[in-house]
Amino acid sequence: MSQDLILIGRQGSGKGTQGKILAKLFGYKIFVTGDELRAIAKEDSELGREVKAITERGDLVSNEIVMAIVANFISKLEPGVQVIYDGIPRSMEQRETLESELKKDGRDFVALEIRLSTDEAFDRLMKRAEIEGRADDNPESIKKRIANFEEHTAPIIEHWKSKDQLISVDGNQEIEDVTQEILTYFQVEGGCASGCSCDCG
Repeated sequence: MSQDLILIGRQGSGKGTQGKILAKLFGYKIFVTGDELRAIAKEDSELGREVKAITERGDLVSNEIVMAIVANFISKLEPGVQVIYDGIPRSMEQRETLESELKKDGRDFVALEIRLSTDEAFDRLMKRAEIEGRADDNPESIKKRIANFEEHTAPIIEHWKSKDQLISVDGNQEIEDVTQEILTYFQVEGGCASGCSCDCG
């Protein structure tokens, strides 16, 4: 596959897990918005404190902050390196800004949706909160983040679907089955996409 890959889906859908698997198989670099923001939130700085307060409330971090981090990430890439974006875009405004940034840098993309029901997303995030104890995984925050997804992020999926830029797979399956469904889209004539190290060809 000759494009960057944008992962999209409800929180808890397994985007991070599948992103790591695909990065290992195809040699992608991963940009995980949540990880980048959590790292900044730990910094003893004005920006760090601002991001920490926003994420703990379950609100969306401003587009300006997120895109500045993305632009910095892209600027450090080696030539020819492809990227998986996990957790961005989260609004139509951010989609437009991200697409503009990618176009400016001569980067094409395809979006991968991992579908998951609202109830399953909530249950998975609550279980993760119990295991990991993350400050931004509490019932009120989770409900707000899921509501934000429905209001701000779901329209992006419909937009990309209408532009034939979206691959969609069922995230309610076991991890291995989700991966196999994704890999059916990575098949090219003669085997897997360039750089693949799996045996799915």
